[in-house]
Amino acid sequence: MKYFLGIDLGTSSLKTVLYSEEFKTVATISREYEMIQPHNGWAEQNSTDWIAAVDSTFKELKENHSKELESLMGIGLTGQMHGLVMLDENDNVLRPPILWCDQRTEEECDDINNIFGDEIIKITANPALTGFTLSKILWVQKHEPELYKQCKHILLPKDYLRFYLSGDYATDVSDASGMQILDVPNRTWSKKVCDTFNIDMDMLPKLYESVEPTGYLKENLAEGLGIKHKVTIAAGAGDNAAAAIGCGVVNDGETFATIGTSGVVFTQSDTIRADEKGRIHTFCSAVPNTWHVMGVTQGAGLSVNWFKDNFYKDIEESEIYKKIEEDINKSSIGSNKLIYLPYLMGERTPHLDPNARGAFIGLSAMHEREDLMRAVIEGVTFSLRDCLEIIRHIGLEVDNIYLTGGGANNDSWIKILTDNFNSSIEKIKGDGGTNLGAAILASMACGHYTDLKEVCSKYISYGDKYEVNESNLDEYSKYYDIYQKSYYALKDLYVDLAKI
Repeated sequence: MKYFLGIDLGTSSLKTVLYSEEFKTVATISREYEMIQPHNGWAEQNSTDWIAAVDSTFKELKENHSKELESLMGIGLTGQMHGLVMLDENDNVLRPPILWCDQRTEEECDDINNIFGDEIIKITANPALTGFTLSKILWVQKHEPELYKQCKHILLPKDYLRFYLSGDYATDVSDASGMQILDVPNRTWSKKVCDTFNIDMDMLPKLYESVEPTGYLKENLAEGLGIKHKVTIAAGAGDNAAAAIGCGVVNDGETFATIGTSGVVFTQSDTIRADEKGRIHTFCSAVPNTWHVMGVTQGAGLSVNWFKDNFYKDIEESEIYKKIEEDINKSSIGSNKLIYLPYLMGERTPHLDPNARGAFIGLSAMHEREDLMRAVIEGVTFSLRDCLEIIRHIGLEVDNIYLTGGGANNDSWIKILTDNFNSSIEKIKGDGGTNLGAAILASMACGHYTDLKEVCSKYISYGDKYEVNESNLDEYSKYYDIYQKSYYALKDLYVDLAKI
């Protein structure tokens, strides 16, 4: 029996999962670390915390699974995207990495748009965003010029972990797509973007497809795990691209949705497809020479947790989710004419608007907790429907969606999703997700398996399937239409409120 590791460097924790060659979970180990917020809207982390976390998970693996580690063949990396890690000539980290959720770079995004206009979407397949890496580089150039002069290597978070594990300066095309430096249609660094912003292309990591090997685990780390042979490090993928592999989304038009703090609708595409208005993201996929389109809504699970934490305080913790499902079913489609906008943290797709905020529209004295709870669920669903409508608009056919994340545990919510997506929904069996996707990529990189689609078909399975209730489509669409109009009705007020 051979074994593979999937390592996910998340925003709040690192998770290392050991899998058998049949992708059965052998061990799962997590370590948490903190986010640093020196100023309002800033988000950084200490790279030393990442290294301490992976070292700690390795130590626990060695203590409890030394026998399996003797047959470890490959390690796959995934994790948070877009973060900026800068190394000097001695490979020291120059400053705390700036994370994907950092919002300090609005001026730099304006600069990108003023210089490139719509051409930035043609090159990078995405509009300028504060979360992306390019604007972070420009911020450091402007505000920390002496430090930037010392920079010799630019890496993404998971790729700094790769450097620690193998000594290689490398990344994969899916993660690189979120830097806004990659020519996404051609899967190569954009000389035009780099030249325009005085970025030395020699600082950028070598590009690989996600299934390719980038190097081997350092001998000292291998010895610490009791391993005497070479262990391949796979190029890996950004978090959502890895999650797609873990969900078996590898063929044209296949789609998965996940509801965590944010919500994601992700569709695989054999050809490059980008929304000319930049309302959704287009990145290179972890499936070689293909792409994916993706909508990301900021306040999905966040909205549910906010409402739960504030309005279900009287319910025992073990009974809360059961009570939420009961309340959803007490109300009805449209939540008794109540609309919720889930923009608690601004919005990313399809409305690129950091000023947007949450709102209940139509609230009256007749409404009870169950109506507000269902309105929150429907509002989050409408935000994901927004993204799916654009995915279909650019030519991708979606008629079945795989579901993972917190929403997959609530049958009533799945039925609401099914009727709004006008698509059947299947639940993923087992762990699924990012770590599994990374481990599958590791199995490809070391040559244990050679056909990615075959591996996913064989080892990823699905559970219950939910079909569309045709009689609900028109009723939901009436409320969805009002939901869409509501954002534009409030858009200017959001700006006014932000100025106060």
